[in-house]
Amino acid sequence: MKIAMFTDSYLPTRDGVVTSLLLTKRELERMGHTVYVLAPDPADPAQREDGVYYFRSIGFQQYSGYRIPMFPTDKCHILSELDVDVIHVHGLMFQAVRAMLAGRALKKPVVLTFHTMVTEAARFYNFTPFPEWVIQLSMWTYLRTILHRAEVVIAPTLAIKNEIKRYAPHIKRFEVIPTGVDLDRFNPGLDGSEVRRRYGLDGKKVILHLGRIAWEKNIELVIRGFCILSKQEPEARLVLVGEGPAKEHMIKLTQELGVADRVTFTGFVPDSELPQFYAACDVLTLASKFETQGLVILEAMAVGKPVSGIRYRAVAELIREGENGELFEETPYSWSQATTRLLRDPHMYREGALAKAREYSAGQWATRLLDIYKYAIESKAGRVSNKVFVKH
Repeated sequence: MKIAMFTDSYLPTRDGVVTSLLLTKRELERMGHTVYVLAPDPADPAQREDGVYYFRSIGFQQYSGYRIPMFPTDKCHILSELDVDVIHVHGLMFQAVRAMLAGRALKKPVVLTFHTMVTEAARFYNFTPFPEWVIQLSMWTYLRTILHRAEVVIAPTLAIKNEIKRYAPHIKRFEVIPTGVDLDRFNPGLDGSEVRRRYGLDGKKVILHLGRIAWEKNIELVIRGFCILSKQEPEARLVLVGEGPAKEHMIKLTQELGVADRVTFTGFVPDSELPQFYAACDVLTLASKFETQGLVILEAMAVGKPVSGIRYRAVAELIREGENGELFEETPYSWSQATTRLLRDPHMYREGALAKAREYSAGQWATRLLDIYKYAIESKAGRVSNKVFVKH
């Protein structure tokens, strides 16, 4: 099968969408299928990859590192030359429109994965003069059009599927397929001692936050909660891995709260080193209400680490309290209580974490995705009805 994957973000940018796309591409290619990527071009032409089809783009001023492929293009004729069987969209903005137009012109089925709650991102990065409610209304009007046109829409979690259905009730086929986790790369045998030595963490209780240092990640809650926790756990250390537009604000906050000496901002970390960072921590934490899945949760669990997560959306779907982690409400005190429970006995959650991660083996979810592609192709050709498709 030949699959064209359209995405609004791609390397060298690193986020959940890019990670999901690359992992899915790898698994499908392992099964003998061909995957073509169509993405915004990077700022530095030297960072282009062979085999990727790029669209001219500009930088997103409100969010360093992201590119917007907003220019008209006739490059979609490439799909005709490649003779693809199905188009899979991993974005909701310009590339989604481009993919829908190509699908209609070439009579190819379009599958869309809803990776990002873009309506909520708008409240943090609104560059228009319009109030938030106008932006929300406009975006959902647009999203409904896109979602209703796709042959199949995929949500990474049931929580996100149920939420989207309220706004777009006439989706043709709506399935839940999480991004799988690479259990070869993330495993309980990893050694994090070098990372601990590098940052002076030997003998400390390490809480890890891994992801963009961005407003929508709710990192201020983590830092304020850590201020409370560290009074009870003086050996605790908070490690924030990543870069982003809110980094300077967060650094100043740690200074104002008097915990700067116990909080480490590592900056950008190469993707190859991320498994060792999971291995170096005792607990992963995630306070973001923005997540549609939260792949970092599964990666940490695959290494045998428990997770403290916010009781909201996809995060609450993955964490089972007392088994693989603990949930907290959106208050610093609640965060400190949940995270303290994990810190005091992280090994108690190890087997539950590993078991949860095994449920999300990347290979089995790629096989599930192939079923979706086959259905989309048959449905586009008018050879099946919705009643015929067998859910797994």
